[in-house]
Amino acid sequence: MSSRWMMMGALLSMLAVILGAFGAHYLKPQISQAMLLVYKTGIQYQMYHSIALILVGILVQQNNQVLMLRHLKVAALLFLLGIGVFSGSLYVLSITGIKSIGAFTPIGGLAFIVGWIYFLLAVKEIKQN
Repeated sequence: MSSRWMMMGALLSMLAVILGAFGAHYLKPQISQAMLLVYKTGIQYQMYHSIALILVGILVQQNNQVLMLRHLKVAALLFLLGIGVFSGSLYVLSITGIKSIGAFTPIGGLAFIVGWIYFLLAVKEIKQN
């Protein structure tokens, strides 16, 4: 399971770099400055949480406490959900201008927040044992 999270984190990090280059070289002259900032926010949060997935994988590899592993799995799934919904909705909003898609963004943000709560619970388990 640990290598799966690290691989997913690495792939999503690579995708963030590709999307960033796409934004800088292709989208920049195509969309407004405001929408470019929206797009960049999606990239930033994707990169942060892709690195978090790598960190989850490292922690899973180094520990075998059942409750901690459950917390890390939930955190990883929520980080993935957050990337898809938060970053994905910002990409679609910035490229298409469909404002209603922005209604999904807070759901992804909430997934990130709850993911970090589960990550914190996992770290607390490490400290207790």
